[in-house]
Amino acid sequence: MSALLAVEDVLVRFGGVTALAGVSFSLGKGELLGLIGPNGAGKTTLLHTVIGVVTPTKGRVLVGGRDVTRLSTDARARLGLALTHQIVRPFRGMSVLDNVTLAAGFAKTTHLLRALTSVSRTAERARARELLALVGIADYADAAPAVLPLGALKRLEVARALAISPEVLLLDEPLAGLNSVEATRLAATLADLNASGITMILIEHNLAKVAEICPRLVVLDNGRKIADGSTAAVLADAAVIAAYMGKDASGRDPSHAEASHAAG
Repeated sequence: MSALLAVEDVLVRFGGVTALAGVSFSLGKGELLGLIGPNGAGKTTLLHTVIGVVTPTKGRVLVGGRDVTRLSTDARARLGLALTHQIVRPFRGMSVLDNVTLAAGFAKTTHLLRALTSVSRTAERARARELLALVGIADYADAAPAVLPLGALKRLEVARALAISPEVLLLDEPLAGLNSVEATRLAATLADLNASGITMILIEHNLAKVAEICPRLVVLDNGRKIADGSTAAVLADAAVIAAYMGKDASGRDPSHAEASHAAG
């Protein structure tokens, strides 16, 4: 696979704290890559570096072979990067449909002349309805986001990101806060979207769901990449198991058990 996205030797420091220490990986077109690691490992910082919220101290980010390290977030969005957030913040004064319609009009609103001369939103609204159906919340189209349950809000966030037709969809803990049934359903939706050709990077602490849908994993620990490979091999890696270890009162290692269960 040719690299659709490449992160090369990225170093990020916040004052005297090193958040990422020389992280490198590449992403091929059509992949669903799981990005995992303990709390504080640097996962969200890495996604923020890819999307342009964080500028690396050293290293670079390439999209389709183009160096985008110094480009703004909106410029990267135009090149095909989209990020969903763990905490969903839709426009509360708009309907669910209008939230996605606004995102679908991204190409028009980024150019002043095009925005001034484009009055009709018919195509964008049609696209928005398609996306709401695709993520399974078409019935909420005319509802206000405030009345949506968390599971539907998470799906709205995915629909808004898809509305800009991204080359790479970056997902920051989309299953967080969901019960087991909702998490299973959303994980299945993400797998279906990937099967349709959408390239994704998924940050997720639910290792069982990661193991179900992600063929490949990259693991961070204390800002360093400690593993990159097939899901089964990575979850059986001694360094990965050690990174997740945390002795409970009985002296057992609950994270080891979780990783072993996910690998199986």
